[in-house]
Amino acid sequence: MVTRRRSWGYRTWRAVRMLVKTVVVVAVVGVLAPVAVAGVAFATLVLLPLPGNLPPERPVDAGQPSHVYDAAGNLIGTFRQFESALPVRAEDIPPVVEDALIASEDRNFYGHNGVDFEAMIRAAWANWQNDSVVQGGSTITQQYVKNTYTGGERSLSRKIREAILAARLERQLSKDEILFRYLNTVYLGEGAYGVGAAAQTYFRKPVQLLTLSEAALLVGIVPAPSRYSPRDNPAEAEARRVAVLRAMYETGKITRPQLDAAIPEQVWLMSNGNPPGPATFVWPAEVNGAAQYPYFVDYVRRYALARYGPDLVYRGGLRIEASIDPNLQQLAEAEVARSLEGTSSPLEMSLVSVDPRTGAVRALVGGRDWAASQVNLALGGSTGFQPGSSFKPFVLAAAFEAGIGPETVYSAPGTWRVPGCQGTGCTIDNYDRAGRGSLTLRRAMWSSINTVYAQLINDVGTQQTAALANRLGLTSVDPAQPYGLTLALGSAEVSPLDMAAAYGVFANHGVRAAATPVLRVLDAEGNVLEDNTPPHGEQVLDPAVADTVTDVLTGVIAGGTGRRASIGRPAAGKTGTAEEYRAAWFVGYTPQLSTAVWMGHSDVQRSLRNIGGVGTVTGGTIPAATWSRFMRAAHDGQPIEQFTEPGPLPRLTPQGDVGLGGGMQPGGRRGRLETPTDCDGPCEVTPTLLLPAPRTTTSTTTSTTSTTAPGSSGGDTTSSTSNPGSQA
Repeated sequence: MVTRRRSWGYRTWRAVRMLVKTVVVVAVVGVLAPVAVAGVAFATLVLLPLPGNLPPERPVDAGQPSHVYDAAGNLIGTFRQFESALPVRAEDIPPVVEDALIASEDRNFYGHNGVDFEAMIRAAWANWQNDSVVQGGSTITQQYVKNTYTGGERSLSRKIREAILAARLERQLSKDEILFRYLNTVYLGEGAYGVGAAAQTYFRKPVQLLTLSEAALLVGIVPAPSRYSPRDNPAEAEARRVAVLRAMYETGKITRPQLDAAIPEQVWLMSNGNPPGPATFVWPAEVNGAAQYPYFVDYVRRYALARYGPDLVYRGGLRIEASIDPNLQQLAEAEVARSLEGTSSPLEMSLVSVDPRTGAVRALVGGRDWAASQVNLALGGSTGFQPGSSFKPFVLAAAFEAGIGPETVYSAPGTWRVPGCQGTGCTIDNYDRAGRGSLTLRRAMWSSINTVYAQLINDVGTQQTAALANRLGLTSVDPAQPYGLTLALGSAEVSPLDMAAAYGVFANHGVRAAATPVLRVLDAEGNVLEDNTPPHGEQVLDPAVADTVTDVLTGVIAGGTGRRASIGRPAAGKTGTAEEYRAAWFVGYTPQLSTAVWMGHSDVQRSLRNIGGVGTVTGGTIPAATWSRFMRAAHDGQPIEQFTEPGPLPRLTPQGDVGLGGGMQPGGRRGRLETPTDCDGPCEVTPTLLLPAPRTTTSTTTSTTSTTAPGSSGGDTTSSTSNPGSQA
């Protein structure tokens, strides 16, 4: 490393000059003489070469790693980071890292004697003007002293002692040595101390190989590691990266072409898949000892970080007792592998199974191979996936809340035009554009008739439906968004985890037990921080509404579009297929388990065609069969539990058997409707009426239903006039 230390004579001259300047500044701005005297005394201690020894260095507390155990008590993961266990040599740190730090944190590093009075006064003035801390006046030397000798206590006495020790340190060590020691010990978030450890934890490379953009990203973390974490707050980390790059340009550390080349390399999390352009790649945290269930342990890590923070998770010695059932997990992985047999990436499948009574996630498969892709599809990947017609039960529940019963009759035309919509693209079609006469909401669900449920959400309201879905656990569905009527057909992206949890509310009589990957969390002393083992939850849906939805959804499996999901015991569920067959779902439940199966391509750009001998994959084909195999085996040896007979629906309208036919709800979009293609085969239901007979409800059917057998030539496919969809 080329030394940049100034001569002793030059530094002494600067010390005297700064002493004189400080005395003048303090005398001018001071109000009372004692203040000026105190300023002179302080400056004398800092600037003149008076004798004094440094205190012992504070040892770095490496903390204790946290351990994750499955429901059987087996260790399945350890949360620790590199901490200070990855020391580097001075010559290992590239100049670009040093330049980034000096430009961002201490531009006068090679000019001051450990304390930069001009910077302190400038920072104090800026902070006073803004009535908050917007600028720091500490030098790199002072920051090193704080980390090594004094600690971070916020007090005037600590700041004074820090300044005095910084001045003493600069008399004993060269500037280059101080810079190296600081870079080798500074905390950079998620348990990483020093740039060597940080380079490994964020970029999985030696510090010697850091690029300009990576160096700027690391240095940008320095002021606030939690706030500027590239994993937890990539947007703020990106803003800091750009700020450091601009500071380097302003101080002449890099050229304009270097700046222009580095700026577009935006922060990109590897877990989000391929970036849209140049990127500074940030890897997910390594999960030690998670070879068996890496996607589930990744879910536990995210949950724990959000709840307890990185210091406690990586250094607090937590004992995390996870909700994963190893038998169900192995079964889920085996069934997903069986369904994907003979195929290759990017074709993927995810399966999530939740106990609806406690919210405990019993099994979670986030993809086919963690080593190949750390994108956790069970959590929705980067954007989530369209659920297709598996969203229709939420519309049905909203209708029940509004007083519209399951035997309410709607017209079921092959094509339905949105009232008040002008121009092209204002129609919603059944997959074959075939009309079904008139159908009850029950039978329209069994056959997944799009034109009926488009009318229903038009009557109930898109915002009301979105609010209900969010209340049940679809966290990505925002009631404040102006969704169009195709929300009923699954146009809003969701995750398999959220779908399994939200359907679990129907299974649990309207009580929502939020999904969780942990049963208990204990601290290092054995104190219980969290306990999710007892049945718990919040009543978010009237029990009669939830049980009536279940009553309707049993018919989907008994003889509707989800017949392949039959498991030989009471079960309810719904098929779903996204636009242009880009994803296929089956989501269903028993009283004991709620399980979602998603199938699609990780790039969400390809159709599911010619896979495993199936010409066109819909929710009623491979996903339903996968769900059936898993749920049969998962319930092996378990008692057969019946669903609760639904009680009377609240607020049922006197004319609850006739479609309301209302206009477009406030907040709905007008104009072209982007509608999902959704045909959940098999789309034929034989006229032998395998479907269960409707149970008695408080509404009375006065209109006649179609003579066509439920689902005859029907299915889930939706389209607009500009996107006619496909047949199953």
